[in-house]
Amino acid sequence: MDSTAKFFVTGGTGFIGTRLVHALTGQGRPVRVLSRRTDIEPPPGFEGDGNPLRHDLVELLRGDVTDRESLADGMQGCSHVFHLAGYAKNWARDPKTYFDVNVQGTRNVLDAAEQAGVERIVVTSTIMTLGPSPRGVVGDEEAPWISQRYLTDYEETKAVAEREAVERAAHGCPVVIVNPTRVYGPGHLTEGNSLALLIDQYDRGLVPVLLNAGVNVGNYVLVDDVVAGHLAAMRQGRIGQRYILGGENASLKEFFRTVDRVSGKRHFQVPLWKIAPLAFAWLLKKRAQWLGTYPRITPGWMKTFLSEWAYSSDKARRELDYDPVPLAEGVKITYEWLMRVRDRK
Repeated sequence: MDSTAKFFVTGGTGFIGTRLVHALTGQGRPVRVLSRRTDIEPPPGFEGDGNPLRHDLVELLRGDVTDRESLADGMQGCSHVFHLAGYAKNWARDPKTYFDVNVQGTRNVLDAAEQAGVERIVVTSTIMTLGPSPRGVVGDEEAPWISQRYLTDYEETKAVAEREAVERAAHGCPVVIVNPTRVYGPGHLTEGNSLALLIDQYDRGLVPVLLNAGVNVGNYVLVDDVVAGHLAAMRQGRIGQRYILGGENASLKEFFRTVDRVSGKRHFQVPLWKIAPLAFAWLLKKRAQWLGTYPRITPGWMKTFLSEWAYSSDKARRELDYDPVPLAEGVKITYEWLMRVRDRK
C-alpha cells in the first residue's frame, strides 16, 4: 500500500471496525466509513482520545450494504476496501435479514468494489464458517470436516458469502478473507463484544455459569490482534486465501480461571450440563416468536457455545507475520480497561 491509499470501511462503527478505523487514522490514512447513522458516540475507553469516528481523516457516509447506490458513491476515489458489516445478532424477527445483510450485502460490496476498480478488498468472515472441531483436534483453514451443516442462520449466510468471495477471487476480484475466532477486548460493550461483557458480569458475580461444566474449547483473540491481522491481510494476504485470526485455545473453565488470576479474586461458579441451557434458550426463542422480545440466546447459538472450536492461526503467522498475545495478557488488558470504565461511571 502506498501513502496515497484511501480506505472504504463497512461496519466501521462496530466493535472491531471502530478500532480498525482508529488504527488506520493512527497511520495517517484517510478513511470513509459507511454508516446508517452519523451521530456516533465513542465506545467506552475512547473518551480521553476523542471519538475515533470524528477524526479529521474520517468521513462518515450515510448508507448501508443493502443500498447499492451508497456503496457505489462511497467507493469513488477509494483504493482499498474493508468489508466488516454483517448481521451477527442472536435473532432476527425476519430470518431473511441474515441473507439480505450477510450474503446480498457482500455481493453488493464486491460488485461496487470491482466497478470502482479498487486495488484490494478484505472481507471479514468468521471461524464459524469452518464448523465445530472434533474434540481433541485443532483445525485450520483446510479442516477436512467442513460441511453444509449449520447451527445458526448467521453461520450459514456467512459461509455462503465467504464461498462467493472465493469464487470472485478466482475470476480476478482482488479479495482476501479473514476468519476471526472469539474476539474480546476494549471497545463497545454490546452483543458484538459479548466476551468482555461476560468478563465484567463474571467479575461482578452476576453470571457464574459454566456451560457444560466449562469443558468445551474455544479460541479467544484480543480485538487489537484481529485489527493487526486485518491490516496485514490488506498489505500482504494472498488473493483468494482465507486466514484464521485467532489467539489461544482454552476451555471456558480455563478462560474463567484466567479472569480469576488476573483479577486476584476467586469467583463463585455454577456448572450446568447441556440440557438446562438448551431448554432455557428454547424458551427464550419461543418468547421472542410470541411476544417479539429480543432473546439473549437462541438454541442454535447455545449449541455453538456447547461445541468445540479449537483452531490454529499458523497460516496467518507464516504469511501475515501475525503475532497474537497470550490469553492471560489479553484478559489482563481487557480487565484493566473494564476497571477504568467502571471508575468513570
